[in-house]
Amino acid sequence: MANRYKRVLLKLSGESLMGNRDYGIDPQRLGQYADEIIEAAGQGVEMAVVIGGGNIYRGMQAEGSIDRVQGDHMGMLATVINSLALQSALEAKGHKTRLMTAIKMEQIAEPFIRRRAVRHLEKGRTVIFGAGTGNPYFTTDTAASLRAIEIEADVILKGTRVDGIYTADPEKDKTATKYERISFTEVYEKGLNVMDMTAFTLCNENKLPIVVFDMNKPGNLARLIAGEQVGTLVEF
Repeated sequence: MANRYKRVLLKLSGESLMGNRDYGIDPQRLGQYADEIIEAAGQGVEMAVVIGGGNIYRGMQAEGSIDRVQGDHMGMLATVINSLALQSALEAKGHKTRLMTAIKMEQIAEPFIRRRAVRHLEKGRTVIFGAGTGNPYFTTDTAASLRAIEIEADVILKGTRVDGIYTADPEKDKTATKYERISFTEVYEKGLNVMDMTAFTLCNENKLPIVVFDMNKPGNLARLIAGEQVGTLVEF
């Protein structure tokens, strides 16, 4: 059976790398994610990844003498730390990668150049995009949407700890029911929290679907790419 998608962008939160820890990176969770990505890439899909930095630092939480712009720059560097960790985990398992950053740091990563990123994908390398958009006041959700549009990805796969989008927070409301499919318009109307509004609107305006799924369940990523019903699809 042919894959549902040819090129995807996987968005992971920095917090997801903590596993059961209070902060930082859990090597077991990092290894699990590397295995999931390698399994999916083995099906022939072109894979790009954006990962947040909330397990290390959040610019929006900057207090005291650190202003918002400086705090956001610190958050961008946190995403690079996570990106380096994921790159190392993937390459330790023999998987070819490239790390590209929105802020130039040539000693450790390539600067983001759209055509080069696409070429890496075409050659079967998993491309990790670090440092967000390179600008303050934008989240890594927005970076994921922007990069996905630039590389002409078929979909954004948002890996979370819940298995889709619900009528309410399933961790707080036991009566919440899951959507298998939902439109962008319905998400707006119902006020559901899928991505931050800038990122979500960017996807909507560029006709880029989003799938929200449980990244922590082994095999989910590969099953989703193979065409199985996994998570919730936000479509038009």
